[in-house]
Amino acid sequence: GPGRAALGGPPRAARAAGGASGRAGRALGAVPGGALRPGAGPAAGSPGGPRERAGARAAREPAAFWGALGREVLRWDSPYHTACDSQLGPDRVRWFLGGRLNVSVNCLDQHVHQSPDRVALIWEKDEPGTEVKITYRELLDMTCRLANTLKKYGVQKGDRVAIYMSVTPLAVAAMLACARIGAIHTVVFAGFSAESLAGRIIDSGCKAVITYNQGLRGGRAVELKKTVDEAVKNCPSIKHVFVAQRTDSTVHMGNRDIPLEEEMAKEAPVCAPESMDSEDILFMLYTSGSTGKPKGIVHTQAGYLLYAAVTHKHVFDYQQGDVFGCVADIGWITGHSYVVYGPLCNGGTSVLFESTPLYPDPGRYWETVQRLKINQFYGAPTAVRLLLKYGDKWVKKYDRSSLKTLGSVGEPINHEAWQWFYNVVGDSRCTLVDTWWQTETGGICIAPRPSEEGADVIPAMAMRPFFGIIPALMDENGRVIEGNDVSGALCIAQPWPGLARTIYGDHQRFIDTYFKMYPGYYFTGDGAYRSSEGYYQITGRMDDVINISGHRLGTAEIEDAMDEHPAVPETAVIGYPHEIKGEGAFAFIVLKEDTAHTERVKEELRSIVASKIAKYAVPDHVLVVKRLPKTRSGKIMRRVLKKIVTDQCNDLGDVTTLDDPSIVTEILDAYQKYKTQQSASS
Repeated sequence: GPGRAALGGPPRAARAAGGASGRAGRALGAVPGGALRPGAGPAAGSPGGPRERAGARAAREPAAFWGALGREVLRWDSPYHTACDSQLGPDRVRWFLGGRLNVSVNCLDQHVHQSPDRVALIWEKDEPGTEVKITYRELLDMTCRLANTLKKYGVQKGDRVAIYMSVTPLAVAAMLACARIGAIHTVVFAGFSAESLAGRIIDSGCKAVITYNQGLRGGRAVELKKTVDEAVKNCPSIKHVFVAQRTDSTVHMGNRDIPLEEEMAKEAPVCAPESMDSEDILFMLYTSGSTGKPKGIVHTQAGYLLYAAVTHKHVFDYQQGDVFGCVADIGWITGHSYVVYGPLCNGGTSVLFESTPLYPDPGRYWETVQRLKINQFYGAPTAVRLLLKYGDKWVKKYDRSSLKTLGSVGEPINHEAWQWFYNVVGDSRCTLVDTWWQTETGGICIAPRPSEEGADVIPAMAMRPFFGIIPALMDENGRVIEGNDVSGALCIAQPWPGLARTIYGDHQRFIDTYFKMYPGYYFTGDGAYRSSEGYYQITGRMDDVINISGHRLGTAEIEDAMDEHPAVPETAVIGYPHEIKGEGAFAFIVLKEDTAHTERVKEELRSIVASKIAKYAVPDHVLVVKRLPKTRSGKIMRRVLKKIVTDQCNDLGDVTTLDDPSIVTEILDAYQKYKTQQSASS
């Protein structure tokens, strides 16, 4: 098991749990000086192959390992003097101290100097069969004009800017423009409601919002500006709303609204980059937790960028000239790390996918792969499960011979989806990397690659920790579980540069959420199994968080929204297995005694959740019960509800702590009735 190289302590030799060779990272081919090259064969007369040696070094001397990489991969204004300082404890780790750099220079200027006409972005617009190529020179021009526009309207270093846009080159330029002037961006997924957007703006104190008149998705217009107008009514910190045009439709422009492209056209295409400290904030991204209020995860300049770039290169074996196709939205961390920052820092060509997997038909992804000659395709298991239902013909219709690597992200992928993705989409010849990581980790932490040449890939398993990632499995008593063929709470025992630094404005919540449960370790909130060969398989969340289509959602968030209905004094929401979405939300509600129109209340509850959070958060099932199962201290026993919904009624565990155990029978009857009605109506 991982020797207690607990986070924050001085880096001690840490044996990664696993096979006979004590795999520390199954990491990459290393050449002297810490430079990494994928695909290097084992060197003669050395223990393990080059990637295993690099992984062992990353585990043994993380500061030296990342220090060498930091010098090699990033362009600095002034070099750092200390690679890692973890003296203050696990929740106060700092990387690349004293170093200064600009992230937009790393993602744009350095490549413009070398090859200005290289394609940076291929925008796969919503309209089928259309793509727009943007070179590094064009993207730098767009970024500088946008940066100058922000400056003209008073946005300065350290100010927060909300970006509420669909996946477009201008949205990427907005992120990079903030990075250029030292402003902090918080991208809000353009499917979130006005209330969700307002909550994030208020929490982060944003000074400006950048949006579109409308978005396009699956052939339909999405009213982005209307949503922003609704949101900023309650946001006194907002001075300006920059509005770009995605469609020809005119929208209301008020006195703080600024037509973005018109203003950009007046600005110079050159903007001096702000020199930022390694540990300055680059961006914040809100994510759900087990309490109702989303938390603003803070990522810093140098550590985050280095980790995104190095994982992008080595997990996907990205080579210069490849077309990297990550179909995630920029509103999620996957879009930040593997659509924008990782690929651009590496001078890559990144696809921006604005549409949906089913528009205009279920062949959309594969037609795009054929037309753009995509080499790496990275997406969510939800989409794979959805497309699998439509059969193989939509895949086989298109030439996918350009594909070299397939990747899955956001949730554990099940065997059937893995096999279909590998055999049908990849013609059984592409490497499939099932990647595990989180908003908080900044980049991929466990994945089958990089590994030694030709090493096994086991279906539906994340398998190998990336170098410098030392997993530890913990038991209920907070002790490290040694050996293999064991399960426990997944923790990470040693700091790495991509780890989030805090929750914006609430460092105590950061400590409580990630470091309190297992002192000295980062607790991921996930459970994991370590196989007899020492490989890792993620088994799902251990808290009240559900994973709907790869998007993390706290059940408390949904409950808080539903509890606002005047007829609903109490609710309990749990996750249950869903064949397409991975997990769905199932809501149990208690109604006030005189409530007449049950069905109407259910509809109203659904629209409350859609307007308070987002459409994807709406529960698939709403079941009315007389009361909820509670302990004598008033805590709702959600595990009982979960067992009922997953048909494990004969294994309810100890219900003697319930205030009134007869409630269980009551709820069971209601659930059986509901199920019978459901199957009758379908």
